[in-house]
Amino acid sequence: MSVVKSPLSEQDRKTVGDALQGALVDLVDLSLVAKQVHWTVVGPRFRSVHLQLDEVVASARLHADAVAERASALGIAPDGRAETVAKTSGIDAVGDGWNKDTRAVQILVAALGAVITRMRERVQATADPDPVTQDLLIGLTGDLEKHHWMFQAENA
Repeated sequence: MSVVKSPLSEQDRKTVGDALQGALVDLVDLSLVAKQVHWTVVGPRFRSVHLQLDEVVASARLHADAVAERASALGIAPDGRAETVAKTSGIDAVGDGWNKDTRAVQILVAALGAVITRMRERVQATADPDPVTQDLLIGLTGDLEKHHWMFQAENA
């Protein structure tokens, strides 16, 4: 049941809804992964990596909210529950224990890379059915790519 009526056709709504739901899950998980690593990073570059991780968390949370609200605006109920995120995220799990600063950077490079790959697929999928959603996804993908670049530079 949808209490909000979308201007999109049912087929387009399904395509866009799948893209937005996938984006939401990946962004929620990215924020959790980055926060876990933030809490467990150690090493000579602790402070700079620790602060950089919080930038990713803030960015992922901001974008997750925008994605969820876009879904709601189209009559698609967003699902950011822990169970849904755990089952459908495209990010590898983070192990327990401490993470040396170089390992912390590697974890974030991999997580961001996985999310960016999936976001770029969503950008393509939403091009025709909903350019407004595509624009949202393009913007957030650009932001994620900036974080990806900055983390790669940490271990260069």
